[in-house]
Amino acid sequence: MLFDSTLRRDLARSFGATLVVILTIVLTMMLIRTLGLAAGGKVSPQDVVLLLGYTALGHLATILNLSLFIAVVATLGRMYRDSEMAIWFSSGAGLSRFVRPVLRMSWPVLLVVTLLTMFVWPWGNQNSAELRDRYERRSDLSRVAPGQFQMSSDGRRVFFIERGAEDDRTGRNVFILNTQAGKESVTSARTGRLEMQGNDQVLVLERGQRNEDDQAKDEKTLARFETYRVLVGERPLSTKDALPPRAHRTIDLLTTPNPKFQGELTWRIGLVLGGANLLLLGLGLSATNPRRASSWNLLFALLAFIVYFNLINLSQAWVANGRMGMGAALAAIHGGVFLIAIVLLWWRDNGAVRGLWSRAPRVAGA
Repeated sequence: MLFDSTLRRDLARSFGATLVVILTIVLTMMLIRTLGLAAGGKVSPQDVVLLLGYTALGHLATILNLSLFIAVVATLGRMYRDSEMAIWFSSGAGLSRFVRPVLRMSWPVLLVVTLLTMFVWPWGNQNSAELRDRYERRSDLSRVAPGQFQMSSDGRRVFFIERGAEDDRTGRNVFILNTQAGKESVTSARTGRLEMQGNDQVLVLERGQRNEDDQAKDEKTLARFETYRVLVGERPLSTKDALPPRAHRTIDLLTTPNPKFQGELTWRIGLVLGGANLLLLGLGLSATNPRRASSWNLLFALLAFIVYFNLINLSQAWVANGRMGMGAALAAIHGGVFLIAIVLLWWRDNGAVRGLWSRAPRVAGA
């Protein structure tokens, strides 16, 4: 009882501290990346915090797995350096005896990882895709920031407008540069407002002129107008079928025999299985020599996590491309890592101990 409670308490403390550090670093990186997207006009500045929240929730499962893995390696590594492991080993508790308390402490985290991967991950990706899609497909006039030149969504028009004081649908000093099929036109107007005509959104310009240059025919046209209408209506949002596989629910992935969907399902199941395998792998990788003040075991553990996580991503690509079935990919990668972890635990309990005894010097006359 003392063994289990002491180990679980140390693991919980290490896990909490590691999670706070990693989450702070990741959130800072995500915030910088999201602000860069907003500055580049790919997402709305008003949606930065919301998009950051969706992105953080989507990557929280991976962060939890990494934090739990580092907590196991760091806690047991400290016990090796402080010679606590030698005391437990001398009392008859082998390294495999640590599996039960580690799993008892980790199963709530693994349950949260499962829920995040199976349900929160597609929900967050779907909402993020809708935010990006809504911003990209909004009307050309709404894309324009007052006092700034802005390109339209299709790249064929450049706008400049000063918003009016009445509302967001009225502007003044409108400038539109349109390039299409060898023709270039410049339209300017004193005022402009948005109106709905049926399902179409129309920009109504008043008191302006339009200069058109036909480069193919080498003709130039100048026209003045009192009222000029330009169609700038919003395009319909993407349907559910146009969403990427990561934005689909897990039940949809299970019921749709699609290689891309199976690849995404392989990644989600693999992330859950990977969290459990990393716990067993961390027990074997945490061993260190107490006479050496080094952290090579932690570096090897981080390298093992990177390799394992990349293999999970590769399995998704292999299944999505049809190179491997979902069952074969899960069995090959996660089954292989599980066998490696079990063999490493057995070697730490038996092979390493026998190796130390075989290298011990013999007493004369024995």
